[in-house]
Amino acid sequence: MAVENTRTARYQPSAAHPIKRRRLSDEILAEFERLIVSGIYAPGDLLPSERELMERFGVGRPAIREALFSLQKNGLVALTSGARARVTEPSADRVISELTGAARYFLSTEEGERAFQDARMFFEVGLARNAAASATKEDITRLQKALRANENAIGDIEEFQRTDVAFHAELALISRNPIFKAIHDAIEAWLLQQRRVSLMIPGALSEAHGYHRKIFEAIAAHQPDRAGEAMRDHLRSVAKYYWRARQGHS
Repeated sequence: MAVENTRTARYQPSAAHPIKRRRLSDEILAEFERLIVSGIYAPGDLLPSERELMERFGVGRPAIREALFSLQKNGLVALTSGARARVTEPSADRVISELTGAARYFLSTEEGERAFQDARMFFEVGLARNAAASATKEDITRLQKALRANENAIGDIEEFQRTDVAFHAELALISRNPIFKAIHDAIEAWLLQQRRVSLMIPGALSEAHGYHRKIFEAIAAHQPDRAGEAMRDHLRSVAKYYWRARQGHS
């Protein structure tokens, strides 16, 4: 008994770090994540009805629904009113799409925008280098088509910004990595907004196309260092024009 009392005395929970009990919905969520990830429930399978789940876990409907909503948010199930939850096919798009809400909030500040510009620089310089190292003849043909469409759009700001973003999207496709394509798709609205603002500066369209041509030529020549540097120069120019336009062309 003395030993037991000594052990008890040694353990004093900190008031600043109380032990938190998991909510019932978290327990249910964890269990179904395990079942889905392990393959017991495969894509396309229906989960038991809410009533069955209530009986299985011995909980009320609110806990079940909260767990199902969390599974949906995590991209593991699809919910349809009046129907049982269905396990979804995992995809890069679903993974990345969960970031877009937080990204929009982050981009509401100048600090957030500058951080995104830096992240885009890191991401797209890598895409350009990869494209120069691995692009096939078919890839180069598609990229050249995107470049021509961008050139033909000079003079039309709306069409130019669309073809600008489409040119950059081709670099993500060349990577053949679905995560890279999903990242580009997830930030496409932000890219369009950046271009809409930066292209207001006189001469910005022609300069942007000139950089696109340099990027294309480096990729077609399979020169990764040159492609990466051309992309870096291009995005520095985009950022410069963007902040000039934000500050009233000063």
